[in-house]
Order: sequence, then C-alpha cells, then structure tokens
Amino acid sequence: MAKKKSKKHNVYVIELDPKVWTERKKFRAANPHFDGKLECLYVGMTSNTPEERFHKHKTGYRTSKGIKISSPIVEKFGICLRPSLYSRFNPMPKDKATRMEKELAESLRKRGYAVWWN
Repeated sequence: MAKKKSKKHNVYVIELDPKVWTERKKFRAANPHFDGKLECLYVGMTSNTPEERFHKHKTGYRTSKGIKISSPIVEKFGICLRPSLYSRFNPMPKDKATRMEKELAESLRKRGYAVWWN
C-alpha cells in the first residue's frame, strides 16, 4: 500500500510596502513589466501556518543555530498577508507546495503584480 503524502505545507502571499519598488534595484529588475497599478508582493511556502511564517519574517527570526531564515524584503517592507490570493491552495504536500510557490508567483506577475519569491 502506498504511503499517503501528508498535507503539512502552505503557500502564502505577503503584500509589500510600495517603497520596495524604489529602494530595491533587484526587485525592480525582477519585475520589468510592472506598471504600478497593482501591489508589490512576496510569495513563499512554509511548513508553518502563513500567519506564523509572516511573524517570523517580520521579527528577523533565527534558528537555534543562529541561521537567519527571514526574508530581508519582508522584514523591512512586509505589510500584511493576502489570503484571498493563496488560501484556496492550502494545505498540501511539500513537493506540491514547492511547485505551487513558483507557479503562484509567475501567475501573479502575469496578472500585473510585482512579485518577489525565492
């Protein structure tokens, strides 16, 4: 009998302060077709809830070994979670979340958002 994959991972979307556009050259370079009509976003995946992960980003979370796992862009520019853009996908197995993170980022960019993801 095949082992059922657990659905313990989530994708999430964070709205970023528009200042990220003017203050981060790499962000602008990653979004050359952005016209400024929609928001700047960060897309990620996590084994935590999106709320827990957002909190870790905003507080500059470090592991017990001192490794920083928060995104500097979210730490500085993160405003709020945007569940209407991701909640319908969650939860899911890790391999699907890994693919979904990229697909969601690309889809949002095509819709006119400026998007950062790792």
